Amino acid sequence: MSERSGYQHGVPCWVDTWQPDLEAAVAFYTDLFGWDAEETSPPGADRRHFMCTLRGRRVAGIGSPPPISGHAPVWGTYVWVDEVEGAVAKATEAGGVVVLEPFDALDGGRLALLADPTGGVIAVWQVGENSGAQLVNEPGAWSMSALHTHDLEAAKAFYNAVFGWNYETFGDERGMTLALVHGYEGGEPEQPVSRETVAVIADMSGLPDEVPSHWGVDFWIADTDAAVVKATDLGGNVVQPSTDSPGFRSAVLADPQGAVFTISQLLVG
Repeated sequence: MSERSGYQHGVPCWVDTWQPDLEAAVAFYTDLFGWDAEETSPPGADRRHFMCTLRGRRVAGIGSPPPISGHAPVWGTYVWVDEVEGAVAKATEAGGVVVLEPFDALDGGRLALLADPTGGVIAVWQVGENSGAQLVNEPGAWSMSALHTHDLEAAKAFYNAVFGWNYETFGDERGMTLALVHGYEGGEPEQPVSRETVAVIADMSGLPDEVPSHWGVDFWIADTDAAVVKATDLGGNVVQPSTDSPGFRSAVLADPQGAVFTISQLLVG
């Protein structure tokens, strides 16, 4: 496991899901992952938020949908930046679109929501009191975020320009593209990828064009097959059944309100 007190510029540091029925979402995820959840929004606030913890450490958030027309339940990834306005300026120069202009967050930080030129949506976060996930890379905690895109080269160029990401390929020429922040040490020694890896970019060429580019999140789990059964018992759906890949057994699930996420069991030996 990894316990963290902060991150650095260009490193994904937080995930949350925006849901219309917060109580239903809290019930699903606390039961599935063993989280505790506490509402942190002030009384009478327009938008509500629950902080989810594991063993008393922050792991994820569940909040009300943002003021964006047609927004569907989704898991979102936040990248730590030194200054939000500067990141937004770099993103627009690199061909991105500002989905939600910079605004003040409840914890005293600042946020903005960006879309890359391929359509993937990601948040940039100049943190306040909440300095990101305190626990990662263990069962029940977030482990990795991945961009699934139809235009790999355009995505790589955009994120290099905005966050300074560099890249290496994991596996053969059709394998995953690992995004790296040099000097960053994350992950766990037993993971089969560089500890400088901060995200994955997956090539969606060959899939139907109507499947949009998107960011997804992955949570570690102790037993993928058991978690699939539990998720369906709780009202979730299986998007992709359990499959094995180098080092992991994974499945893609959707919660009862439709937000999609991946679970992965680390295979040892």
